Parts: sequence; structure tokens; C-alpha cells
Amino acid sequence: MARREPSHDSQDSQKENNGLAAPLTPSKANRDRVARGKRAAMREHIDADDEPQRDEDIEERADSEGDGDEDAAQRGEEEEEEQDEDGEPSRRKRARVNTDGDSRPTGCTPKVEKRRQTLPRAEDGFVPGSIVRIQLENFLTYDWVEFRPGPYLNMIFGPNGTGKSSIACAICLGLNFPPAVLARAPDLSSYVKQDKESGYIEIELKGAKGKENLVIRRLLQRKSKSAPFMLNGRSASGKEITARMAELNVQISNLCTFLPQDRVAEFARMTPQQLLKETQRAAGNENLTAWHDTLITAGRELRHVQELVTADRDQLRTMEERNANLERDVRRYEERRALEKQIQLLEIIVPIKEYYDARERYRIVKPQQREAMKHLRTLQKRHKPYLDMEKALEQDMKEREQQREDHKKAMKRKFNEMAKKWEDNEKLDSQADDIKNRLDNMKRTEKERLAAIKRFERSIAETEEKLAHPPETEDLEDLSRQLKELAQQNNLTRQRQQELQEQQRANVDKHSRCKQEIDQISRNLQQLDSQSHQKLEALKRADRDCGEIVEWLRANKHKFRMEIFEPALLCVTVPKRQYIDAVESCFGGTQLRTFVAQCEEDYQLLNRLCVDTPEAIGRKARINTWYKYRDESRLVPPPMPAEQIQQLGFDGYAIDFIDCPEGLKWFLCSDVRLHRTPIALNPSSVDPNSAMDMAAQAGGATYIIGRVVNQVTRSRYGKRLPQNATRELQPARLLAAATIDPQVKRELQRRLDDARDRLRMVEEEEKQLSDVDREIQAAHKAYKEAHDSLNARKQAVIDEQRRFQSLELKLAEHRRKLEKLQNAKPVDVERNQLKQQLLTLASKRVELVKEYAALMRAAIREQEKASRAGLEYLQVCANKSALERLCKEQKEEIDAAEARALKIQKVHAEFRALKEESKRKLEVSKAKFEDVEPELKDKFQEMEEAGELQTKSAEEWEAELEQRREELEMNMHTNANVVDQYNKRKAEIETLTSTIEEHEKRILRIEQSIRTARDNWQPELEKLVNSIGQKFSAAFDRIGCAGEIRIREDEDYDKWAIDIMVKFRDHEKLQLLTGERQSGGERSLTTILYLMSLTEEARAPFSLVDEINQGMDQRAERAVHNSLVEVTCRPDSGQYFLITPKLLPDLNYHERMKILCVNNGEWLPEEKGLGNMMSLINGYVAARQNRSNAAS
Repeated sequence: MARREPSHDSQDSQKENNGLAAPLTPSKANRDRVARGKRAAMREHIDADDEPQRDEDIEERADSEGDGDEDAAQRGEEEEEEQDEDGEPSRRKRARVNTDGDSRPTGCTPKVEKRRQTLPRAEDGFVPGSIVRIQLENFLTYDWVEFRPGPYLNMIFGPNGTGKSSIACAICLGLNFPPAVLARAPDLSSYVKQDKESGYIEIELKGAKGKENLVIRRLLQRKSKSAPFMLNGRSASGKEITARMAELNVQISNLCTFLPQDRVAEFARMTPQQLLKETQRAAGNENLTAWHDTLITAGRELRHVQELVTADRDQLRTMEERNANLERDVRRYEERRALEKQIQLLEIIVPIKEYYDARERYRIVKPQQREAMKHLRTLQKRHKPYLDMEKALEQDMKEREQQREDHKKAMKRKFNEMAKKWEDNEKLDSQADDIKNRLDNMKRTEKERLAAIKRFERSIAETEEKLAHPPETEDLEDLSRQLKELAQQNNLTRQRQQELQEQQRANVDKHSRCKQEIDQISRNLQQLDSQSHQKLEALKRADRDCGEIVEWLRANKHKFRMEIFEPALLCVTVPKRQYIDAVESCFGGTQLRTFVAQCEEDYQLLNRLCVDTPEAIGRKARINTWYKYRDESRLVPPPMPAEQIQQLGFDGYAIDFIDCPEGLKWFLCSDVRLHRTPIALNPSSVDPNSAMDMAAQAGGATYIIGRVVNQVTRSRYGKRLPQNATRELQPARLLAAATIDPQVKRELQRRLDDARDRLRMVEEEEKQLSDVDREIQAAHKAYKEAHDSLNARKQAVIDEQRRFQSLELKLAEHRRKLEKLQNAKPVDVERNQLKQQLLTLASKRVELVKEYAALMRAAIREQEKASRAGLEYLQVCANKSALERLCKEQKEEIDAAEARALKIQKVHAEFRALKEESKRKLEVSKAKFEDVEPELKDKFQEMEEAGELQTKSAEEWEAELEQRREELEMNMHTNANVVDQYNKRKAEIETLTSTIEEHEKRILRIEQSIRTARDNWQPELEKLVNSIGQKFSAAFDRIGCAGEIRIREDEDYDKWAIDIMVKFRDHEKLQLLTGERQSGGERSLTTILYLMSLTEEARAPFSLVDEINQGMDQRAERAVHNSLVEVTCRPDSGQYFLITPKLLPDLNYHERMKILCVNNGEWLPEEKGLGNMMSLINGYVAARQNRSNAAS
């Protein structure tokens, strides 16, 4: 049937009527029920003024929650109605608990938790993602239709076949969800109306806050499978539409939020595992699905890795058995390797021996060199007079040279003084010239004085004229009054600023406290992860006093002269974990918690502060302290040396398997006797009788073999026979790292999240205070501008007054200067003064000339002395030359001795070079020595200490080296393939062992990941399921049946499930909801009650159920309808669509719900808007009012 274009004046289509606030039945009971509904709505205070404020609060909560793992919702409690509207309280009171206890008790009214609003609600009541408008053209039964649902419950009803379910199809396909969700025709072309070639679906969704709505149009073609999209008037892809739906959290593919008519039965057929996954997607914490997926993936990975470890261990056992068969060939290979090691050792010994021989020859040459030097010194002593005279002449030459230099310096000083006198004379001459110039300028100065007198007389006359006519100015007091009023107005702004500053300081303090709390909690979390802190926390739990003293000592180390060692529980570690049980068994009950001092002073101070007085921790502590003067000679030695104890089969003494501070070892040896306790982890490696004899010979000792601790003592009576007391080795508890308490860590994490939330609130408050501060700054700026303007005007008046005053001062100053010029001294007096100054300068110049002449004569005398000293120096040089000619033979003899000494020195140098060459060989040998194996190093050191290197010469060692090389040539090569195979398999065994260890570490990491994810997932899931279960049980209880929601756990997280347990008759037990066990009506009832319970926890912007009430009896249908209206019409409820072909009479309705009537028949009006029920009602009301007005 053809339709005209839609009219924009009407929001209703010709096939539906909306906006009904009450049922159409004009009965008194209905009117009373409507009045009660209105009064209830008024009591809930849901009015237009409160809606914006509530929406802002919701937005703030949504913003403050962020992206954290724990979306802790603010929940309240509200009471249910005391009795149902149908007036059947007896049914509500029926107890549904049978003898087997299959149901929960229903004696009290359950408390319903308020659902957390996850999306901000706009002023029109819609949340982002809600459907604002739907328009269809040539879609299934519709030629054209447009309707606008409400933001809460939308009840769509009409006869069968009118197109109610077509609306669900349009929503699904228009938002790009697959047709499979509808369980109807798979091709989009099948949804175009018969006899039509094309059509479209247009849906308008509410946009996010501050953004425009999303108008999505999908075009359908009869002859094409493609269905392109338009988004807000532009072309868009299906991926873009899907992405927008994901952003708005639209979940049409989830049966828990979108249940079409043809898939109602599928809900009951859903496996419990599928129900769990779909419930997680629809409600609760938004991370539930991600956590569950992590657990499923990690669980599969864990099983896979465990299977790999089992297979690798089997392979490792096989490879070790095969390698054991090749050990004989490997031994032959090792014998050849032993010869190669001997050759390597000899190659080190030969260069070292050559170095020793070269060093010995060097020692022989050294005395000859010393003898030659001694002979040289003897000759020098015999000819000492000649040498002494030569030295005396040299000294005399130096003295004469020094005298000449001194006279030269004195002469230079005289010349400098003469130059200074000359400069002083030049200065006096310059001053005399200046005075002469002044005398010449006196006439010009007199003319200038007369001109200045005339100038000052003119200036005085002008100033007097200005003073006689002062300028007009503003009233200074009026300007001051205006400034005072402006300042009073600014005082209020300053007061606001002071209050703001107090708020800002308080905000800063809050911010600082939040940051400190966050830092402290973060440090506590970090400390939980450290092994040392774990041990300390375990110690504090076991021994509070001991733990607190440790913390006190760490903060007060400066009070003690030497270090106080903490208990061995904290500062002793066992690097090799396999020995930790044996090491801990060596300690007594209190030795692991004993504080050890290193000096008597610290020991007394520690006891005084911690044990005898409460000065340290506020109370007297009960701790163990220890000190003993360190005397190694009094320490009982071990039963036998370490080498011998290893020969018996022991791994070593207990002291060898620990790491601890060096000073603590005195306590461990003296008191704990770790140096006397041998340990052997392998029981088969030690002969028990030999171990017993060892302990008995030592006078008694403790030793550990395998998992048995043996304590051997000697009897005090008779023959003093040895006695052995044994006990089983217990697993270590104290030295092992403590584990983290998950509850403590969760509590710290919760406190950290709370502190971060408070910090965000403080930062938001800081932003608000900043806005107020900007307003105050703007007010200050306006005040400053007005104040500056008034000040400028006031300053102009003051400046004018000052200028007037300055004119008066200027007048007085000019008069004073004029009087001074008029009363100046005569010129003749100043002329006589200048002439007198010239005479004084001339006298000074005469004195300078006299001093200059005296200095010149002194300089001449110094020149004479310098010349005389130079002549004496030449005479001494001549005497020295004559002495050298007379003593020529003695000089030659000394030179010959020096030459011989030099020759021996050269020989010495050659041997020294030989020594250096030997040293070089020694360095090469040392380099080889560093590269050899540690076994060869130890062998070489033993030979060197025993003196074996000196028993043979270098040639003998060289011969032995050649002999070993020949033996190596004679030794047959072992099959390299066998050795390579052995080594390769050995490497593979090591690699496989490492792989197994890595897999085991990976297993630990995966288990840790699983624990972390489960700690997050399971509480949130239980919280969600408990909330849904309470509402589900309460709903069943109201209709006289019983129902529960349970979580079914399993080792495989993919098999975790939600079981819906129901019973509809008293004699039954709770049974699992399946697609076969219950009837269709029972399945429908269970489905709608579960979806209704889920609605309050849902995160989706809208939900839809289609003809879910089919098969219910009237009692159940009425109860379900009334509960659904109550749940979906709350102020914080989301959009909900309920499609039904029929309605019972006398149902409850709410002002927030909207009824959409779908009508169809043989005749429909062509004009759009004609037949609109709301228009008819409004017209009727208007006509009635007009008649009333006319009658009055």
C-alpha cells in the first residue's frame, strides 16, 4: 500500500500510538492506580530540576572510575513493596524450602542493590547508545514508518503479523549485526517488502556527551546482496559502524541483552558455559571477559607446558642411559687429554726455567760491575787535592760572577730613581704651564661673569611672571576620596582571595597527603615483593619483639661503635637450595633469632636499650643477644680437614654452604658449630661406619647424611663408648623465603586505588579553585586599571604642585647665584695668588735637579765596582786553566777507570737485556698459564712450592717436553665421532635440563598469572552472580516458585559455568534449566526473570525481548510484567524494549514507560498523522476545556 512522505510535525506513525501515561480503561480502579503511581513518582523526587544534577553526579562517578580493574560501584539499599499489586500476599509467604534444602529461605524480604549507572544520562533522559528514533521504508510489513522510543521501558504490542518483530529485525540489521542473530532469513534482500525493489533502515542513536547523535541508514536492494551504510549523511563502511557500536557497548549478538522471538528457546538451550560468557559480556565489571579469556588461554598453555615437561623428562632419562655406554671410549680420550695437559704444563715450565738461568748469570755479572765502580771511586779519592783545588777555583769564579751581577743591579736601580726624578720634574713643569694659562684666561673669565649676571637677571624675571599666574588643577582631596572608595571595594575581593588561598593551601595539603599515602602504599607493595622484607614480615609474625628490634636497629646504627648483626634468620642465606634443610637443622631453637654484637660495649648498650629498659621500642623486649671475645685459638677445630671429609663422601661442612657477614662467622662457629657439621646429601656416598668413627675420634660431633641427622657423643661412664642419636631432617621453614599474603596485598591494592581516587578528586577541586582564582585575578586587574587611572590623575596634580614649588626654589637659587656673581673677588687678588704658586713650583724643581745629580754620581761609582769584579773573574779563569795543564796525567788515569767501568756497565746491560728477554718469555708463559685449565694451574703451583722446578736444568725440561710429545704421537686417537657424540649428547642433556628448568619457571609464571587473573576475576564474577542470584531468587519467590543462580567451578576455566536451578512445584527439587526438562512456559518464565535480574547490572545502552511471555499463565505473566515495570522504570535504568502480542487487564504502569501500539488492518489513512492517538487525546482534552470555558 502506498504511503505519502512523512510529516515533520508529528513524532508518531500511523501504525503506533505513544506516550500513554495510563491504561485506556476508564474504570475507577484504574484511575486510583494511576493516581497511586503518580504519587509514588512524586515521592521518588524525580522531577525536571533533579534530573540534570543527578546526571552530573553520574558523569562524575563514571569519570572517577577510569579504566581500573576494580569498578567498585556505589550501592545502596531500597525496600520492596510490602505486598504485590494483585493483592495475594499469601503466595508470597509460602516457604519453598524442602527437606533436602534445595532452595534458599524466603522468610525475609531480600535487599535489592541499586545498579551502578555506567553511562552518563543526557537532559532528555537518554544514555549514549540508546535508540532515539527508528525510520523504516519498504521493510518487511512496512511501507514507511517512523517512531521515537522513550529512554526507559518501551512496550510494543499489537496483533500477530502486524510487524512487531520486524522492529527487532530492523534494529539488528540496521546496526550491522548478522541476520543469524535473528534466526530468520540469512539474505538481506529477503527483508525488502514484497513487490518493492529497495528500502532502507534508519536508526538514530544517542551520541556521547557533547557529541551529536549517530544517524545510521542502511540501504537494502531486492536484487543485490550488498547493503551500504550512511553515517550522519555520509557513506560509511560496515567496519566503521561495527566500531561505533563497540564504542557504545551495543550488544545485539548477546542473548542476555537482545532476545528475538525466534531465539527465545535457544536461551534455555545455551550451555551453562555459554551462559556464563554471555552474562559476563552483558553485565558486571567490564574486564570480566578479558580476565576469563586470560584464564582459559593460560590454563591451556599450562597444560601444554606440563605435557612438554613430562616428555622432556622421559627423553632426558633415555639420553643419560645412552651416554653411560660410551664412558669407556671417553676415558681413553681423557688419557690422551692428560698427555696434552702435561705438554701444556711443560711448555709453561721451560720458559720459566730459562728465565731462572738468565737471572742467575745476571747475578754473576753484577759483582764485577760493582768492583769497577769501586776502583773508580778509589782513584777519585787519591787525586782529591787536585779535584778540591779545581772545585775551589770554580767556586771563586761563581763568587766573582755574582759580585759583578750585584753591582750591575745596583747601578740599574740608580738609573730607575733618576728616571723617576725626571718624571716628577716634568709634572711640575706641566703644572707651571697650567698656571700660566690661567693667568692668560682671567680676562675671558671676567667677561663670562658679566654675561652670567645678565642671564640670571632675565631668568629671575621670567620665573616671577610664572609664579604670579599659577595653573588650574583638580581637587586632590576628591581624588583621594575616590581612591579610598575603590580600595574599600577591593577589600572584599582580597577577602575572597584570602579565603581562596586557605582553600588552596588545604587542597595542597590534601594533595600532599594523598601523594604520600600513594608513595607509602607503593613502597609497601614493593617491600612485599622483596625476599628480605618477606623474611622480616614472617619474623614479626612469629616474634613481634625480635622483628621490631630489627627495624629499630636499622634506623639507629649510628648509636653503636661496631655493627650489630641481625638474627641469622635474616642475614644468613643458603645459595644452594638443596642444602637449606640441612643447614637450618644445625641451628637451635633461639639461635636463628639471636642478635650478635662484636664488642662488649655494644653488647651492654644493646641490652640496656632493648632488654633492660623500654627506650628502644617503648617496652622491654624479650630477645636473645650474644657476645664472646674472639679468640680463634679457643675454637674447637673441625673433626678433620675439608679434603679428608670429602674423601669420606661428605659434600663439605655446613659453614661452606652459607653466605653471611664475615663477623657473624665467629658466632656460627663458636656457638652453632657449623664448621664441625659435615653434610652429605647423597646417602649412598658415605659409609656410616666411617662417619661414626670420624665423629667418635673427634670426641663427638654432628653430621647429616641424606635426610637423617646424626648426633654422636661419648658416654661419661665405663669405657666411654660412642653413642649415636638420630632424627629425621625436617623441611626448612625459617631460612626459606616467606610467601606473600594475598589478602594483605589485595588490601594494599584497594587502599592504593582509594588513595588514587581521592587524589583525582583533589585534582578536580584544584581545577575548580583555579577557575575561582582566575575570576579573582580578573577583578584585581580591573581594580588595578581603575586605581592606576586615579593615581595618574592624582600624580598629575601633585606634579603640578611640585613644579610650582620647584619654580620658587629655582627663583631663590638664581637670586643666590646672582648675588654671588655680583659679590665676586677682584681679579687682581687672584692674579697675585697664581704668581705666588709659580714661585713655589720653581723652588721644587731646583730640589729635584740636585737629587738627580747625586744619583748620577752614585751610578758612576757602581759601574766602576762592576768593572773591577769582571777583571777579577777573568784572573780566576786563567788560574783554573793553568791547574788543568799541570794535572793532566791524573786526569787521564781517572778517565781510563771511567772507561773500564763503562765497559763493564755495557756487559751488565747486555745481561740485563738477556734477563728482559727471559722476562718476556716468562710473560708469554704466564699468558699461557692464564689460558690453561685451573687443574694445570694448581699442579704448577704445587711443583713450584715443592721446588721441583730447580731439580732439573732448562735443557732437561726441554728433553722431557720432547719425550711427552713423542708419547702423544704414539697414543692412538680415540674415535672422534664417539667423543663428539658423547659430548654432543652431554650438551643436549644440559640443554634439555635447562629447557626443563625454563619450562618449570614458565609453569610458575603461568600459575602466577592464573592466580592474579583469578584473584581479579572470581571475586567480581561471584559479586555479579550473587547480585543476579538474589534478584532471581526474590523474583521466583514472589510468584511462589524457587530459583537459584550458581557458579560451577572446574579445573579447566573454559568449563566454568552458570547453572540456573529452578523448581515450579513443591514436591520437586531444584533442577538445572535445560531446553528439554522444563516446559515452554517454564523456560520463558525463567528466561524473562533471569534477563530482568540481569537488567539492573547490565552495561548495554538498551535491551530487547520479543514475546517472552508466550506460554505463561496469567499469574506468572502479571507478576513478571509488574516486576519488569518496576525494574526498568527506575531513574537509573537503561532503555528496554518489550514486544508482546497481548496484555492482561489491570496491569501496573509507570509514567516513565512508553507504549507503542502497532496497528494494521484493511484500511489505513493515506495522510500521515491522521489517526494518531495522542493527537486525538489532545484534541479531545482541548475541546472539553473549550466547552467548560464556554459554559462558565
